[in-house]
Amino acid sequence: MGELQDLTTLVRAATPLLVIETVDEQRVIDCFRHVISQSLRPLWRWTLTDGLTRLDFVQRAEAAAPDATATLEAIRQAADAGVFLLFDFHPFVRYAMSLRMLREIVQRQRSAAHTMVLVGAKVELPDELEALALRVPLALPDIKELAGIMRGEAAAWQREQGRRVEVDGEAARIIVRNLLGLSAPDARRIVRKLIYNDGALGHADLPELMQSKFELLNRSGLLHFEYATASFADIAGVQRVREWVQRRRTVFLSPEATPTLDPPRGVLLLGVQGCGKSLAAKAIAGGFGVPLVRLDFGTLYNKYQGETEKNLREALASTELLSPCVLWIDEIEKGLAGGGEDGGVSRRVLGYLLTWMAERKAKVFVVATANAVHELPAELLRKGRFDEIFFVDLPAPAVREQIFALHLARHQLPLDAFDTGALSAASDGFSGAEIEQAIVSALYDAAAGPGVLDQPTLLEALAQTRPLSVLMREQVDGLRAWARDRCVPAD
Repeated sequence: MGELQDLTTLVRAATPLLVIETVDEQRVIDCFRHVISQSLRPLWRWTLTDGLTRLDFVQRAEAAAPDATATLEAIRQAADAGVFLLFDFHPFVRYAMSLRMLREIVQRQRSAAHTMVLVGAKVELPDELEALALRVPLALPDIKELAGIMRGEAAAWQREQGRRVEVDGEAARIIVRNLLGLSAPDARRIVRKLIYNDGALGHADLPELMQSKFELLNRSGLLHFEYATASFADIAGVQRVREWVQRRRTVFLSPEATPTLDPPRGVLLLGVQGCGKSLAAKAIAGGFGVPLVRLDFGTLYNKYQGETEKNLREALASTELLSPCVLWIDEIEKGLAGGGEDGGVSRRVLGYLLTWMAERKAKVFVVATANAVHELPAELLRKGRFDEIFFVDLPAPAVREQIFALHLARHQLPLDAFDTGALSAASDGFSGAEIEQAIVSALYDAAAGPGVLDQPTLLEALAQTRPLSVLMREQVDGLRAWARDRCVPAD
């Protein structure tokens, strides 16, 4: 109702020029039909195909020609102050005559106190006209409207097919909540697709709903989406992270605020490369039972002034519309370590990211992963930015045994044919990724020899591997020493 009241007030105040950016033209018409019922003004619509036509009653006279100049002249000659919805009219104001006439109408020169409304998906105006315009955001459909869209599509399918749509009440409510953030046409298209798939609305539709919503919101391609992510059962170690997530899951997913507990906001996973930070990020999304949205900072940066910050704003806004979800910012230090060499872009990106992290209201849990702590800005590490900073260290002997068991099972190898204790001892200093690659290498060696992987072949592959903890000993030892008294161990 606030939106309609605002529009009514603007029309009653004879605001000369409004700009509404939307693809939902019917919603604009419906809103202004309500507005003129309160303000008692004639309502007109202009399109290039139909010209100028009256909307508030059936027009008997011939419609004005679709020519832009003739349309503006007809508006200027109209004696009664009216509301004129001009759809996709903005390209014509680049012409000198149209621009001059529109400015004269807006400034009440030889015309009544009309309200002109420029409507389009993206309305760009000349500077001299932009200064006279008021841009009005058009609110997206609320829960009530979205529920009405769902009922309407279900009724249409019933009329067409001659049978009722099978609806799971709880799933239908979840679907409606997850449609928030979409325009009415987009929401209607998704609901229609879900219904026509199998004539039902149930929990099985949720993955496709979220995928479809993500594709609509991510037209820029800055985000990557996963609905079914890894679980903590798929990875070894990170026991403390697992327990931390389990304790906060209920509060994070609760639709109502808990007075005594703030909702969890995010964690920073710092660690040695290849030790499972990426898997842990996916497992956190699986632990919360929500989709994972990954933001790659490398895709944000643009050579044009202001475009990088704009990309970040759009990416974060889209993420909020996908909530509840986990936002995974991978290798965050690479996007924030530009210093002064990039014209201050990285500092502005950091500033906006920190402000968003502090002020966001949507249920977006941030998981940032980093390998090089010394490249992270101090502002990001101070207490309060993240709920916790976990350090993912090189796996301990028991964890390495679990890693061997997981990867051997993944390759359908009998676990009882291997001594995981001996394998763990032979892989001291290995990361999980290095253990996986040693197994892959051993499988190729076995394929070229006996055909079946055995313990000696795997031990030989481990002996031939030089882990990062050896190749980059100083850097790895330095990172582990820094984290020892500053971070919470993930295991």
